[in-house]
Amino acid sequence: MRRFLLVVLLVAQSVWAVDRQPNADYRARRVALAGKTPNAGLVLLFSPPESEGPNDLFTYRQENNFFYLSGWTEPGAALLIAPTVEAKDNSPARAYTEILFLPARNPVQENWTGPKLGPENPDAPRLTGFDQVKALDDLRSVIYGLLAEHRSAIYTDVPTAGETSNSEGSLKWLERTNAFPRGGYYQDVRPLVESLRTVKDAGEIERIRKATEASVAAHFAAMHAVKPGVNESEISALMQYEWGKRGCSRPAYSPIVGSGLNSTVLHYSEDSATMQAGDVVVIDAAGEYSMYASDVTRTLPVSGKFTPRQREIYDIVLGAQQAAMDAFQSGKSTLKPGPYTLQKVAYDYINTHGKDSHGEPLGKYFIHGLGHYVGLYVHDANDYDVPLAPGSVFTIEPGIYIPEEKLGVRIEDMYYVDASGKLIKLSAGLPSKADDVERIMAGKSAR
Repeated sequence: MRRFLLVVLLVAQSVWAVDRQPNADYRARRVALAGKTPNAGLVLLFSPPESEGPNDLFTYRQENNFFYLSGWTEPGAALLIAPTVEAKDNSPARAYTEILFLPARNPVQENWTGPKLGPENPDAPRLTGFDQVKALDDLRSVIYGLLAEHRSAIYTDVPTAGETSNSEGSLKWLERTNAFPRGGYYQDVRPLVESLRTVKDAGEIERIRKATEASVAAHFAAMHAVKPGVNESEISALMQYEWGKRGCSRPAYSPIVGSGLNSTVLHYSEDSATMQAGDVVVIDAAGEYSMYASDVTRTLPVSGKFTPRQREIYDIVLGAQQAAMDAFQSGKSTLKPGPYTLQKVAYDYINTHGKDSHGEPLGKYFIHGLGHYVGLYVHDANDYDVPLAPGSVFTIEPGIYIPEEKLGVRIEDMYYVDASGKLIKLSAGLPSKADDVERIMAGKSAR
């Protein structure tokens, strides 16, 4: 008995290596998705297989939509959601059905990977929060039975041209085993899930907050470490250490530490140059906490003090960010072009403040969007046609990039809209005023 309890404990620890939300949160999402599925279509998703080989440098990461609906972090699983169907004509009624399918346990492999939760475990429904947990080998017969009673589409992650899908191989296997007796056809479930992911619940916001707080701490460490002669890679490594010891399992994206001319390259990720006196360095780096990302950027003077020109451009970028914050209206503002777009507010500010070395306005040096949604992915899959409203989590990140002057400035912060429609700055703990940045770099406290 004691050995059995020990195995159960080890399984629970290995399954929930992340700071997972309560089972009820994931179930609520599955029920909501079932309500969005047209014509009682079945939702069928597969988690990616575990990577193997010498190039597998990082731990396994679950696919975002699969995790959003299940909270399950292990490879090789499948989930099935069948919406309620009322009895009609000769078709019987169908109760709402949700099943998590797990692969059979492999005791030999578990010597290397640790104990896994198997479908035969009587505690599996309680641990996972699914009504039913079955063996992956049962998937064919379950789908066959559901489709035999109610012909419907299969809603899954259908790849577009040039894309791959986690479900593609498994669906072909099901086709070969005649799991679709009435010629089931596929519809893309991703737009339906993305519409749900647009609004973050309290648990998601809390995990994004933790990712952001860890990232803010890493940026403070960078401010203290940046100086002439330091390599960009040293700052990247330092920041990953700082957010790692605060619970972030990986970077939310490839860290950007670009100094000098590299500060003008938007997605510079080599992080290999040595920082030079008199330059600025753009540090766009953040961690991922329990699957949830953050995204924070600061621009620092390598020598600890901005030159007059650097400060001029810096203050314009900071002013553009503040202008966008001041213009925000819950339920009206968007992250795409339109009558209430924050992009236009920031662009107009930049274009009417300051000039380049040729006397031209600076608007043409603001070459990217003002912000994006953040969640399970740093550029989260959300509905950009929907105005920013309670539950929205996003960035505001104006920038000016002048290669001719080797001068790039970006200031990026994390925001969410609370239940009352108020704009909340999640990364407010990290100062952004030029004077405060210089004080921190000098080893002093910001005001």
